[in-house]
Amino acid sequence: MRQTELDIILKTMLDSHDNVSDLNFTVGKPLQVESSGQLVDVPIKPPIWKLTPFQTEMIALNIISNDPRLTRHLLINGSADCSYFLKGIARFRVNIFSQRDTISLVMRKLETVIPTIEELNLPKVFNKVAEEKNGLVLVTGATGSGKTTTLAAMLNVINMKKSVHVVTLEDPVEYSHPHKKATFNQRELGQDFDTFANGLRAALRQAPKVILVGEMRDRETVEIAMSSAETGHLVMSTLHTVDSGQTINRIVGMFDLEEEKLVRIRLSESIRWVICQRLLPKIGGGRVAVFEIMGMNLRVKDAILNGEEEGKTFYDIITASEPFGWRTFDKSIVDTYAQGLITEETALAYASRKAIVGRGIDTIKSKRGEKTTDIEELGMDKSYDDYHKRSGRRRRV
Repeated sequence: MRQTELDIILKTMLDSHDNVSDLNFTVGKPLQVESSGQLVDVPIKPPIWKLTPFQTEMIALNIISNDPRLTRHLLINGSADCSYFLKGIARFRVNIFSQRDTISLVMRKLETVIPTIEELNLPKVFNKVAEEKNGLVLVTGATGSGKTTTLAAMLNVINMKKSVHVVTLEDPVEYSHPHKKATFNQRELGQDFDTFANGLRAALRQAPKVILVGEMRDRETVEIAMSSAETGHLVMSTLHTVDSGQTINRIVGMFDLEEEKLVRIRLSESIRWVICQRLLPKIGGGRVAVFEIMGMNLRVKDAILNGEEEGKTFYDIITASEPFGWRTFDKSIVDTYAQGLITEETALAYASRKAIVGRGIDTIKSKRGEKTTDIEELGMDKSYDDYHKRSGRRRRV
């Protein structure tokens, strides 16, 4: 397979469906794309009914393009990350991995236009997050939940408003930020630095005010990130966690037990915001983002230092702070349902506390004049009432 042939296949896959986010190459399956969160087959001429091990290996070799580092990673670690540029059409983040003695690939399509907070319909509090002078801002969620896009939108606010030096450490570089008011230096893992920890350590000597770390994967990276936040830098990064409580526990869990108290103290002083996000299936196709947003106050600091207790969970604290722009996933889900963007079934399926979301949905349905229950025609059992009248017994009330 030649490079031009691969490019034709990739273009065909991108054009096959709307809202294509990923291209999937797996042995035994046809060409597939993920469209609006669903994997669908791609028709092509001549048809490829099932990819063979040779075909996926040839695609991988064309993308690796004789890079010794990527080849070594694939052979030793079983997977390799890189980027691929389809000239004039799209850029991709690529993961090549081995499975059952064959090679598979997943290619994530990267957006070329940097979105704004308004275009993404993000909560207004995100503008406040971008105005932070120092500390740690974490955006968390599952792979493919839009963390990088959210961070890009906040960096765009900084780029528009602040004359500062921004250094990004990414794997790979997804959004290319033009120089506006801020000065951007964007570094890619594998090409410009070898590990996030080493890249972050080097960044401290590059006089940045803002540092973006693509992902905090290990203890060393977390430790340097906290040190950077403590010394006056604004550090923005991601974690694969589902909510604020799990985010704190994941970071604390990276350290030894005897270090836990010190780590909790450092986290309570350095964290400014924890933003967790999920993508939910949208009515009519596509997906919509919902968020859990937690800032910092004395109650949050106490929960980080001493752990969560009954009545003092992060969920409870966020709920009490909703007037300040904070929100739980359940609040976001109910608001999204009220806007008519998701179904009741989707809302309940993704809820953290189904009873709370259920009550919120019932309130909305009542305001709309809709039924909130399927139970109808309730009344006194007449035969039971007649029996008591005949027997002269008094019914207990």
